[in-house]
Amino acid sequence: MSTLLEKRVKEIVHKAFWDCLSVQLSDDPPSYDHAIKLVGEIKETLLSFLLPGHTRLRNQITEVLDLDLIKQQAENGALDISKLAEFIIGMMGTLCAPVRDEEVQKLKNIKEIVPLFRAIFSVLDLMKVDMANFSVSSIRPHLMQQSVEYERKKFQELLEKQPNSLDFVTQWLEEAADDLMNQKYKNALPAGGGASGSDEGPVPNPVAVQNHAYLRLLKWDHLQRPFPETVLMDQSRFQELQLQLEQLTILGAVLLITFSMAASGISSQANFAEKLKMIVKILLTDMHLPSFRLKDALTTIGEKVCLEVSNCLSQCGFTPFTMDKEIVLKGQIQAVASPDDPIRRIMDSRILTFLETYLASGHQKPLPAVPGGLGPVQTELEEVAVKFVRLVNYNKMVFSPYYDAILSKTLVRS
Repeated sequence: MSTLLEKRVKEIVHKAFWDCLSVQLSDDPPSYDHAIKLVGEIKETLLSFLLPGHTRLRNQITEVLDLDLIKQQAENGALDISKLAEFIIGMMGTLCAPVRDEEVQKLKNIKEIVPLFRAIFSVLDLMKVDMANFSVSSIRPHLMQQSVEYERKKFQELLEKQPNSLDFVTQWLEEAADDLMNQKYKNALPAGGGASGSDEGPVPNPVAVQNHAYLRLLKWDHLQRPFPETVLMDQSRFQELQLQLEQLTILGAVLLITFSMAASGISSQANFAEKLKMIVKILLTDMHLPSFRLKDALTTIGEKVCLEVSNCLSQCGFTPFTMDKEIVLKGQIQAVASPDDPIRRIMDSRILTFLETYLASGHQKPLPAVPGGLGPVQTELEEVAVKFVRLVNYNKMVFSPYYDAILSKTLVRS
């Protein structure tokens, strides 16, 4: 019932929004506040589909969908919404996967502004799904090729001026190869721990080395180490993913601890599990700020979690939490502040395993199964995984010739 109710509430809210837009546009003179907000959302969505090499398209979108200019036009009675919609539809036709051509074409037949905007958002949602499902392969081939060639050309020009521009890349890939070889060597040791009889460690696959190298970027010390040259343009994106995964690790650890300690039936209460997750997520929202103190946040989270668990246990007729159990639960939640906390390390390891598996799968199949304990954060983890794999696959397309050349020397064994 709760899911149906939530769906009904969303439908009511959405209808109210579109009704309000319709009223504003019917005013004399028309009011464009809602319409301009929608154009802003559309602009951000279109920009999110672009790759770094799409300079011309980025400039076009930024110039035509300039919100300050649009507001001025609205104030002076000179805004032509139909013309904006025409540009948006044209840009969608350029950026959408071929499978969406028909849906985009149908938009041109809708003449009323409110139904047109609703339909535009509907198709944009489909385009987001395409981008997530197919990663970079959903972009039209000529746009993809143009972007890849542009970035590779620019980097080659830099390399010709500064021949040492692959030094940090080389170090990055060599460290990843060494790390993988050490892992495989340890796994290949006999039970007694002695050497396996060969002086040579197993040589990893070049693709596996690259994948492992990208995973290491999610643990990069950005203050102490220069970022590899070929991913420098994407450093901020990797930093954002790194922060999201750290938040996810802590969120997953807190939920795992809570559900492990509470009554077995409590985690199956869908409403409670979602409510608890939302509370913890909100309290971790400011993790990116320098002023954020994880230990203090976890103290607050511990108090709030215990209160919610006690209320749920009481409502469901389970045995109430004892004071001793509350103290233990709060203590275990506070312990998550340390990167060496066993639960946090387990969650971190499983998240990286999931990302590595997804990256290795070539994103041709559905997402791999989520490791145990990560069920409560599966949706958030899959969203981050899609962003990560899309970023990595595009970077590979641009710079793989350089990576192959470096690894052909690094992985040679005498």
